Amino acid sequence: MALALGLGSLFNHSQRPNVSYTFDPASESIRYTTSRKVLPDEELCIFYGHKLWFDPVDAVDNTTVVPDERDDGWGGLASLNEGVSDHEASLWDLYNQFQEGESGEDVPEEQLPFTRLKLTPEDEEEEDMDAVRKEDAWVVDLPEPRQAAIMLKWLKQTAFDIPSMAHLKRIRKLDNKMSMILIVTREHPTAPTLPENVELSAPYIVTVPKTAALTTTSLKLKSSLWPTIYAPRKKFEPEPWSRGKVQWACEAMKEVVERAQFAGRNGELPIAAYVPPPFDEETRLATQLLEPLSAHDTRASAAHPLRHCIINLVRAAGELRALLKSPASHLTPIVDDPSPGSESLVALPANQVTEALSTLPSQPSNPEPKPEVRNGAHYLLTSLTLFTTHEPCVMCSMALLHSRVKEVFYLIPMEKTGGCGSVTCVPRLEGVNHRYAVNKWRLPKEDVESWMKKSGLVIDRACDA
Repeated sequence: MALALGLGSLFNHSQRPNVSYTFDPASESIRYTTSRKVLPDEELCIFYGHKLWFDPVDAVDNTTVVPDERDDGWGGLASLNEGVSDHEASLWDLYNQFQEGESGEDVPEEQLPFTRLKLTPEDEEEEDMDAVRKEDAWVVDLPEPRQAAIMLKWLKQTAFDIPSMAHLKRIRKLDNKMSMILIVTREHPTAPTLPENVELSAPYIVTVPKTAALTTTSLKLKSSLWPTIYAPRKKFEPEPWSRGKVQWACEAMKEVVERAQFAGRNGELPIAAYVPPPFDEETRLATQLLEPLSAHDTRASAAHPLRHCIINLVRAAGELRALLKSPASHLTPIVDDPSPGSESLVALPANQVTEALSTLPSQPSNPEPKPEVRNGAHYLLTSLTLFTTHEPCVMCSMALLHSRVKEVFYLIPMEKTGGCGSVTCVPRLEGVNHRYAVNKWRLPKEDVESWMKKSGLVIDRACDA
């Protein structure tokens, strides 16, 4: 181990490492490999971890972390609370209030340090007419009761019997008048052509409920528009959180705040994102994430409008996943790696490109079948939890959806640009093929702007985070 430490000490520590390592028990050796493209004259650096006994070369200042050997459950960070300002103390209190008690004890919903956004419209109870979601549908009147049987038989022979209308009853009787709903206008914008053997008036449009009734109150409201199915469900029952898991989340939120403050002191927007290894061991092994991923906003230094912290983190996750396909099993996460300059790109003449392509080996006529991949396993953030300082913008919220993140926690809502509940809520949009949980961290009972200023997390409220 002394030899291994000596070899590892050949590399300086960096928050943006370009060297990773993997243990090989069979040969009792440690293999060091580059974890990303290394630019000319760039120093090789490795990530030693978060509990450092020295000043990192890329630190903002020369403040030395005092070693503290006691196990306080926070990796020694509890000592940082000594000698800080009142606001800093209250900032630590946001995270440290769950240290006492049994780790496996469930924390009541009202005592959690965050509030949960109801993800799907189905979880909401539409208790007043303004809250009832509606749409238009084509309807036809049936002067004679016998026509109902003929029309129902006709509907089964058409494409009008669709699952999205299963919550609506086909026939409505109102004041001795019988009507039948045919199809919603979003599926059939023009008036349907009725069968020739039945004399009926032309179809017309009415407004109908878009979903089934979950409560008796919503049943009365929706049935006043059109007869609706009553389908009561269990009231929204959120996943219970143990005290140990809450401590895990608190530590992650504390970490992301510190990284955002670090970015702000370096001239970047103080916005950061952090993905810790999952709380439970089973998910840690399934996701192969044994070290945290983190990134901060780099739009200022990169002079690039798309270098949001979420996009940077998703990119880092992609590069890490690519490395995990190699034999290496313990890899250092990649954060904000520098991009090569334009001088490293060489354009080939068109004739050389054609010649090069013609020399490529042809594909076999009967290629070997690829190994089956479990559905969802190839996505970047499947089963992982992301913590961020500011509510992600719409672009970043959609990037998280495409990455199949499990849940998102954020501190500061962005009323003008947020895509996780403010301007819109991307994971609850109709038609999306994935939904992730959204949780807003509880801030102290003071003005949000004032809290942002004291915490060093101020950004323009119109900024896309």
